[in-house]
Amino acid sequence: MIAVTTASIADAPALKALLEAAYRGDSARQGWNHEADILDDERIAPGELEALLANPAVTILTARDGDTLIGCVAVTRKDASLAYLGMLCVEPTLQSAGVGRQLLNAAEDHARAHGIAAMEMTVIDSRDTLIAWYERRGYARTGETRPFPVPRDPPITFAVLEKPLSPA
Repeated sequence: MIAVTTASIADAPALKALLEAAYRGDSARQGWNHEADILDDERIAPGELEALLANPAVTILTARDGDTLIGCVAVTRKDASLAYLGMLCVEPTLQSAGVGRQLLNAAEDHARAHGIAAMEMTVIDSRDTLIAWYERRGYARTGETRPFPVPRDPPITFAVLEKPLSPA
């Protein structure tokens, strides 16, 4: 039984380990949803999770199997009607088992419960398989792109996707 709960500051070390394992390095290659072939630096800087967890505009939801953290997603309120979805990840060996979909649904439910009308996200624009996964769940490309926050050679850009959320 997978339980989805709100993360606390005490979860920061486990969340950091999960994010690094799911997005970067050889461990990430055990799943389908990783950036290990595109990026090789840390996914999230030390202290960044603690700052997110302390920010009242951010809610990080976790998926646990018993006491084991197996996934997470962040929902950030951008304004009264728009939230940003980020850091959706699942432990690589458990990907494709429905945990990501469960977290995505929980994130959308959380946003709806707080009066959010739409959810947006950014995805590295070369990640066609991941973008297609989100499109199957109702997200659509807006046509907007955004630069990667750290300059890269060659440059990396994000595609912006958005989904309208029906009221709760």
